[in-house]
Amino acid sequence: MKTRTKIIVAGTAVVALSAAGSGIALSSTDDDGTEVPITGVALERATAAALEATGGGTVTETEQGDEESFYEVEVRRLDGSSVDVQLDEDFQLVEITEDSETDEGDQD
Repeated sequence: MKTRTKIIVAGTAVVALSAAGSGIALSSTDDDGTEVPITGVALERATAAALEATGGGTVTETEQGDEESFYEVEVRRLDGSSVDVQLDEDFQLVEITEDSETDEGDQD
């Protein structure tokens, strides 16, 4: 009975820590309210996935834990337009949308 109790307590602790870690990882801003860029190997994988999804271009900005997906990669396409590429935690495409911030700035 004591071994079973220990296993249950340990399992509960693992679940609680995993949930807390997920909450931290999904946060889109750091303590001072700024966006958290993608870094390291995740940046390389997100960049490759975004450029493949858009047919090429230049990555101009990244964000981890975006409100719309796990990763967001802003790409300036070869034609000059900008899009936001939303990726899940496995770097699979969720959605591509026109970058509204760039669109607003381009209007004269």
